Amino acid sequence: MTNLLIQTEEPSQSQTPLLISIQHQQQAEQNGDTNTNSNNNDTKENDDGDDDRENDYDDELEEESEVEESLARLEWFLTVLGFNQHSVSSLVVSWSVFAAVGVAAPLVALSMCKCSECDRYEIQSFEMVIVAFQATLAAVSLICLSHNLRKYGLRRFLFVDRYTGKIHCFHRDYVAQISGSMRLLFLWVLPCFLLKTAREIIRIFYVQHGSWLLSFAILSALIISWTYMSTISLSACILFHLVCSLQVIHFDDYGKLLQRESDVIVLMEEHIRLRYHLSKISHRFRIYLLLEFLVVTASQVVTLLQVTGYGEMLTFINGGDFAVSTLVQVVGIIICLHAATRISHRAQGIVSLASRWHAMLTCTSSEAPQLRSSASAGTLEAANHLNSIHLDYSESDLESMDYAGMFSNTQWTSYVSSHHKRQAFVMYLQTNPGGITIFGWTVDRSLVNTIFFLELSLVTFVLGQTLI
Repeated sequence: MTNLLIQTEEPSQSQTPLLISIQHQQQAEQNGDTNTNSNNNDTKENDDGDDDRENDYDDELEEESEVEESLARLEWFLTVLGFNQHSVSSLVVSWSVFAAVGVAAPLVALSMCKCSECDRYEIQSFEMVIVAFQATLAAVSLICLSHNLRKYGLRRFLFVDRYTGKIHCFHRDYVAQISGSMRLLFLWVLPCFLLKTAREIIRIFYVQHGSWLLSFAILSALIISWTYMSTISLSACILFHLVCSLQVIHFDDYGKLLQRESDVIVLMEEHIRLRYHLSKISHRFRIYLLLEFLVVTASQVVTLLQVTGYGEMLTFINGGDFAVSTLVQVVGIIICLHAATRISHRAQGIVSLASRWHAMLTCTSSEAPQLRSSASAGTLEAANHLNSIHLDYSESDLESMDYAGMFSNTQWTSYVSSHHKRQAFVMYLQTNPGGITIFGWTVDRSLVNTIFFLELSLVTFVLGQTLI
């Protein structure tokens, strides 16, 4: 009977290899179709991905070529002005042109302007002082900037280097800042040039030099010399403005990084790198900024002494050069102070952004509610375990209960640790704000106010000594 029951049973799958082989073939066909479809989809996705990568790569190459073209135009412009002194021959040519065009040409032209009635339309002592201070300021700019360009090169000097990481995402901003700086230079040089030209043309009608050809030669020499020296002075200020503007791009990107990054170590590393760049900029420009402030202050004091001490009437014809040269010097100082204070305030504003970031993460963090709920659940669980300890658990289980309690403390420690990291980062930013410094003095609103009141006190003193 048992044998009959065994014989009438249906065979299992293990005893039917033909069915197994058929099932395997069907599964293989299905898998083959699926793999074919997936391979086709992968091929299409890979093709689309390759096209996107090629488009992105082409865009990056195009943007990089635009940066290279902008830097090439800027370098050519600086070479024409004599800032690029990489070799002995370029050094000799630069200073020879400076001495001939900036110093010798105006002195020779002014020495040929002597006549009986020239004092009414041109004061010789005024003109000599203007040429002296203008040449001094241009020489300071040429010495300081050419030294830095010769030592670092244009790319390192501007901190525009293709080997410093994610620089390709800033290419368009770099091009816009370089173009904007060049427009700013021409925006200020052009009106000053027009004022200078108008003054010289008016003066030449009143002061005759024997022939119109000689008068035109003197006019051309004075205008070309003044334009060359003023462009050198303002170009140094514009270059400092450009360096600071390029760093503003990175500080703006750092503010966006605070919105999408929560790792404190990454934020600290980036901020340390930005502060390092600011310290390098301050170190490279501190001598130039200090000398420029001193030369411009001395020029204004001497100008004020001569103007207030002059007994005759001053007009635009005989004293117009004072107004134009003063305008150039003051514009240069304003450009430098604006650039320095802008980057200093942007660096100091990171503290408020980080404080807000820390407060929002602390208040909106879901770690604390989770910890409270896990702590309450852990308390109930621990109570249940404690009720059953003497019945079911051994002493080794008591040790595992202690370990479970340590796990909840570890979560709390992790939450407190992240909070403390953010708090330490905010305190670090508060004690290391950064900014452009001149021998330890941060160039911000407080320093600008100090400079203003020092200049005002000096002007008041000079007026008190000359007018009273």
